[in-house]
Amino acid sequence: MKGIFQAPRLLQHPMLRIEQLTFSYGAHLVLQDIDLRIQRREHVAIVGESGCGKSTLLKIIYGLMDLEQGKLFWEDQPILGPAYHLVPGMPYMKYLSQDFDLMPFISVRENIGQYLSVFYPNELKKRTDELLQLIELEAFADRKVKTLSGGQQQRVALARVIAQRPEILLLDEPFSHIDNFLKNSLRRNVFEYLKENGVTCIVATHDFQDVLPFADRAVVLKDHSILVSGPPMELYKNPKELYVASLFGEANKISIDILKSYADTKRQIIVYAHEFRISPSSGIPVTVRKSYAMGGHYLTKGELTSGESVFFHAPAPMDQGEDVYLNVSLETINQRLQAPQE
Repeated sequence: MKGIFQAPRLLQHPMLRIEQLTFSYGAHLVLQDIDLRIQRREHVAIVGESGCGKSTLLKIIYGLMDLEQGKLFWEDQPILGPAYHLVPGMPYMKYLSQDFDLMPFISVRENIGQYLSVFYPNELKKRTDELLQLIELEAFADRKVKTLSGGQQQRVALARVIAQRPEILLLDEPFSHIDNFLKNSLRRNVFEYLKENGVTCIVATHDFQDVLPFADRAVVLKDHSILVSGPPMELYKNPKELYVASLFGEANKISIDILKSYADTKRQIIVYAHEFRISPSSGIPVTVRKSYAMGGHYLTKGELTSGESVFFHAPAPMDQGEDVYLNVSLETINQRLQAPQE
């Protein structure tokens, strides 16, 4: 999806800087001592459980809220909140919230083209058509927005903010209302397009599929602060703690001496459910308690002899009460042992 626009003012090494940011809703602390640097053209995913402050952080970056403590800069320009601006928000930055803010009584095409110049009708039509293709809504171009589903409206809202030529784009759960069968192609279209056009992108999401294939960096929020930040695949392969691993999939925290009976250490490591291998005769003894159909595999809940639960993948459903053995490769164990401890 090239050619819709080229983002203006592409300078050498400017960035978004967040310094010692703290924010509360009344007595409720939401964010504390947030320090973050984001390079131009970088794609960053802000991830964490519901209520951890992801959406609040985006709103602060956009200038919708005043800071209690800390500073924000885009390049060397301070980002200030509504106490300093009659109309909140920065002209070079666009924000797509979970409230789509569309015009319901005009068409999809008119909503997308709302911020495009009417003085160049051929260019307006070309760019609107390209954006309709980007969000896969060509067949709905002339439908009034009020007749669309929530997922379709979310796609229109996404195209409309992209049409406004942002240098930096803030997306809050941008695919949350979209049907699963469309999600994958839409994610590819949108993130590849933003990369091609040099748009810096910050995405608040709880969905690891928004993160692993597309983000340059993931920033994990927990307990009001940044727990860890780094390339998504590094965080996935070497999760700092179970909370981080759980953002990417079903995971367990288990002692080395349980995984390998000859090991003389009770240090615990994280093992994803898919990293266990089932054996009929040797390994960690486990009694099956429940199987959950997941499509290509069954997520199986087992019980260790200690009474602790463990989750693993199985190719077929297993009977409740069935006894099996689980193994983890030495490569996986050694990789986790080399990762920094909590």
